[in-house]
Amino acid sequence: MANNKRTFGNVAKGIWVRICLSIASHLYPAQLRNPWYRMAGVKIGKGSKIGATVDIDHSVPELITIGNNVWVTRGVMLLCHQRDLTQYEIGKPVMDCDLVFKPIVIKDGAHIGIGAIIMPGVTIGEGAVIGAGAVVTHDIPAYSVAVGVPARVMKTFASK
Repeated sequence: MANNKRTFGNVAKGIWVRICLSIASHLYPAQLRNPWYRMAGVKIGKGSKIGATVDIDHSVPELITIGNNVWVTRGVMLLCHQRDLTQYEIGKPVMDCDLVFKPIVIKDGAHIGIGAIIMPGVTIGEGAVIGAGAVVTHDIPAYSVAVGVPARVMKTFASK
């Protein structure tokens, strides 16, 4: 999914993405951050806010989709790539394993707590709440509260 060849265009894009993400991460107030995240390739809906020092995957920010009225709080990490350990074996450097790239989708009205880590391939359902420091390794259903390492659904809200 990501092109790892070191062409001039890829290097220039990588530099641009890192500049945009670095600027966005430190701007105040939060409303000023979204245009910079969008310039890096992140898809962000209306009314969403991204807190300071959020770490958005520099390799493939275009794989991140954030819906409307989402709050991603300070220090969250959105990671769209990881090593494919299916080929890993004793004596082989883990860095020789290929990277796998998967999208992250955070649906409308979700809230991601301080310092949470969202791993590749995860969808956070509409209105879901992710607790501070949680490590989300699988999809979280709509209107649920998920906490812990790894994150587990602790409560789901029913329609009234």
